[in-house]
This record gives sequence, structure tokens and C-alpha cells, in this order.
Amino acid sequence: MRAKFVLTMVLFTIAAHCVAQTGIDAYGNPNPYRSAGTAASDDFALLTQINKASIVMLRETMIVPAPVAGRIAQAIVTVDANNAKPGAERPRDYLKYEPQLAAVAGPDASMLHVGRSRQDISSTTTRMQLRGDLLEACDSLGALRDRVLALAEKYPDTVIPAYTHGVQAQPTTVGHYMHALAAALGRDAVRLRAAYAGINRSPLGAAVISNSGYPIDRQRLATLLGFDGVVENAYDANHLAPVDSGLEIATALAISAVHVGQFAQDMTTQYADPSPWFLLTDGKLTGGSSIMPQKRNPVALTNLRHQASLIVGAMNTTFLLAHNTNTGMYDYRRPNAIPALDTAALYRLLADVIDGIVVNAPRSLAEVNAEYSTMTEVADFLMLKANVPFRIGHHFAADLAKFGRSRGLTPIEIPYAEAQRIYREDTGRDLPLGEADFKLALSPEYMVRSRKGIGGTQPEEIRRMLAAARTSLRDDAAWGAAQRKRLADAQAALEAAFSSLAQ
Repeated sequence: MRAKFVLTMVLFTIAAHCVAQTGIDAYGNPNPYRSAGTAASDDFALLTQINKASIVMLRETMIVPAPVAGRIAQAIVTVDANNAKPGAERPRDYLKYEPQLAAVAGPDASMLHVGRSRQDISSTTTRMQLRGDLLEACDSLGALRDRVLALAEKYPDTVIPAYTHGVQAQPTTVGHYMHALAAALGRDAVRLRAAYAGINRSPLGAAVISNSGYPIDRQRLATLLGFDGVVENAYDANHLAPVDSGLEIATALAISAVHVGQFAQDMTTQYADPSPWFLLTDGKLTGGSSIMPQKRNPVALTNLRHQASLIVGAMNTTFLLAHNTNTGMYDYRRPNAIPALDTAALYRLLADVIDGIVVNAPRSLAEVNAEYSTMTEVADFLMLKANVPFRIGHHFAADLAKFGRSRGLTPIEIPYAEAQRIYREDTGRDLPLGEADFKLALSPEYMVRSRKGIGGTQPEEIRRMLAAARTSLRDDAAWGAAQRKRLADAQAALEAAFSSLAQ
């Protein structure tokens, strides 16, 4: 089980489709958001790190004598250099690596493999790969959250319509809506950090099932490779832990992809309106029609939703691979030979979309004013100002909306005298609001400013939530920097210990 956020796929036809579609955009152009890959994604390089850590530990525990350990270390250096040449094999399988080592160090080279198996090596390589991918995703997610918060901070009070069941429901603001997206992405970051904690445990030295008869120092191996600790039980390390740690990642990424897809769909819906209030700037985010000259298609949104859907599907495939298999089966640990869907790239694409959003504030306010989404405020206002029971106010507001719609009026166009008549017919009493208060209750600007509870649209609450989100973002950035430093320090310590051995 190994991949860059897609642990593996079962059906080759589906996999091939996924690869093709994530590599191109909606018009067949190369997708610029795919990650180019890093040295950390090179299995040979990871195997070399594991071998370096193993020989250091074997010498420190005196399992391998100093002269033999030195020759093996020197051979590792030679094999690494040989495989850095153009066209070299760079084997990922230890059984193909060891003959190259033996060609340099002789039969004693096999002592490097004391207390190990290809199974714990593969499990370790997978975890090293996935933790690097998780850190990349966390970095890209952090950059995305920064862009989302910047947009919210730019338009904290700009009124826009909000919808339920696809129908305009109540007014909100750009700041409120974008903070909601930032909050969801912040929870995604929490899940990714938790997945990192689960994956950053070392199985190395557990061999296959029962450990070995040698006094392998598994904690030392974990420290040299930058792991936070070990997966203790040797059976668990290679047969159970790969399942749940992988599924934790799959769950986190699938949830995050759902968030991305929902936002993409919100934005796409705007393009069905002749005069949207959210638009994307022209350029790489939009594309023209081959026959209809007036069209500007939101291709970035199409790609965003498409890639998010592929990730959701692929993550669910990881559950199917592990479901109803015996422990020790290969299904859920299979090395993935198919290029992976790239969640970090999805975040980068969404970040560019956020940067490309143009907000038409007068248009969004006009859309709200044309509908009856402030009727909740009418009912609230009656209870607040005149102690009218909410259900009575609710019934009046519903009749008010029915009257206005039947005559093609916007809320603000309903004559005050008609409102008085409707209230009197509903209740047998005079409307307990003056004309100024009645008009105020119909105002979307007043409604978004007058909220009182936690998490509302009121400006002071938006500022508080955005400030808290900024603090959370800084904390997550500090966490990511700390993890990278920990890995870099471990790598430096490993190289120092190995270099002294290879001299």
C-alpha cells in the first residue's frame, strides 16, 4: 500500500481514466497544478535511508562487527553513487538491491538484512512517502486557507444571498461565507495532522510477524529515520496498522475533497445567472467556446470539481481494498504503479480560483433585495420590538411574501398600508411597527448587522472569527515547520552517524 494520496486502485480502466483526467484540463491541455514530484518520492532514495539507518543500528548494538559494518556502509555509498547515474536501475525491491551491495562488499553484505524483511521495509517506505505527502498537502492547504481568509477580510460586510434547497434563504456576507469555507478547511488541517501522527510510527525491525532473535533496537531505527515512535506489536506493524493508518489518510482527504467540490459547485451555479455576483477573471481560469463567441466557460471550476470527485472515489477504493481481506494479504499493501491523484495540487488550483474571484457587490445586493430572504428578520423584529409571538410574526411574514410575489413586488416595494392590512387580517390587530421600523426589518444590510449570537454575520463577530482563524493558521504553519525541522534534524543525525561508519 503506497501512493501519493491514492493508496491504490483496483480496476485498471478506472485508474487509467483517473490518470488521464488529472493530467489534463477540460480542454486537453496539460494540468499545471500536478506536482512535479520530489526526491522523497524516490523509493530507491528511501531504501537507501533505511539501509543507512539499519547499518548504523546494527553496529551500535554490536550485532554486526565494526569492520563488516564499515565495508557495508562503504558499499551503500558506492551503490547509491552508481544508481545516481543516468539510466541506472534504482531498485525499490531489496532483493534487487542486495546483489548490487554484495558485488561491492561480498557475501557479508547480507548481514545488513538481519532482523528485517521486505515487509517491514515496504511498510517503512510507505510511511516515509506518505508523511512527506501529508506535509506537502498541509503546506498547500495552509496557503489556500490564507487566500480564503484574505478574500473574507477584503469583503467582510458585502451582502450576498445564501441558499438552502437551492433557493435563496437569508442574506449573508462574503466574509461570513468565506470564513465558513476557511473553518471547514481548518478542520481538514486538523484531520491531516492527526493522520500524520498515525502514519509517523516506524514498523522497521518488526520483520514479518514475530520480530527476530536479534536484539534489534527498533526505537533507534525510528529516531534515525525521523519517526515519532514505533508500531510496537510486530504483527500489527505490517498487517493491521497499514490498514487503519492508510484509511485515516483516505478519510481526511476524502472529506477535504468534498469541501472543495461543494465550493466549486457553489461557484459554478453562479454562471447560470446572466449577471453573476461571483465571477472568475479571464485567463487560465476561464476558457472560450469553439462556436459561441459570447461564452466564458469556468474551466477551473470544472477541473476543480472533477479532480475532487476523482479523489473522493479513489479514497473510497482504499476502503474496498482493505474490506473483507485476511490480515497479511497483499491487497491493501500493494505498491501503486499508477501516478497518483494529487491533493496538494487540488489545493493549489482552488487557491488560484480564490485569487481570481471578482465580487460584484451591487449585483449581489440587488439579488438579495429582489427576493424575500429577510422575512425571518420581520418575524424576529416583531418579537423583539413588540413582543409578538414568533409564530404569529412568521405567519404574517409568509403572507407578506405571498402578497408581494403575486404582484411582482420586491419586499421594499410593498406599501406600508398593505402590510398594515395583511397584519390586521391575520391577527385582528394593528401592525405594531411604524413605517420606518417596518422598512428597516426588510433591509438585508440591517439583518446581517443585527445578529447577536456566536458565529453570526455581525461585523464584530466576523472580525473575531477571522482573527481566530488567522491564529489557527499560524499554529498549523508552526506545526508543519516543526515537523520538517524534526525530519531534517533526523536526516542530519543519520548522515553524521553513517558517515563516521563509512570512513
